[in-house]
Amino acid sequence: MGIFSRIKNIIAKPEPPIVEKSMLTIGPGDVCEVSLVTYQVVGRLQNRQRNLVVLTLQDGSAIRYLTIEERERTVYALYEPIDGRLDSVEEVPTVLELDDRTYHLEEQYSGFVLASGKTPFVQGGEQYVWQYQSDDQKLLRIEWQDGRFMLYEGEDVLPADVRVLRGT
Repeated sequence: MGIFSRIKNIIAKPEPPIVEKSMLTIGPGDVCEVSLVTYQVVGRLQNRQRNLVVLTLQDGSAIRYLTIEERERTVYALYEPIDGRLDSVEEVPTVLELDDRTYHLEEQYSGFVLASGKTPFVQGGEQYVWQYQSDDQKLLRIEWQDGRFMLYEGEDVLPADVRVLRGT
């Protein structure tokens, strides 16, 4: 090794470390595990105002939605779509009864979302969300965007039960 090669190696900047993917940064094409089930991420919806990400997960033909919200701690919830309909955005109730379970409105918010991959809403835009919880800790989520409602039923997931397996 010549003297110029040694000087070049001393002066050269080291390569930056590879940043590990986290649940807040993964997107379509990545693979994650939620409650011991492996899913491929096929879509991503992000609300930057709330530091919230909704991942569309696919396991075979099953589709689930994982919400990840960074607050004082990271909060995860896993949802699956349910059939249902509401008539108007102005008439979303504060108490809903579904299948002998009563849900109470916990939070209502709106914000601009960015969509990528396969999501319930084809493109980003202004989205309204109502989040409910029942007495037995079940969750209900209602989303409205571009004149369309989506309803989801789910439950909270422990942070230890969620991990990135492979990021692209």
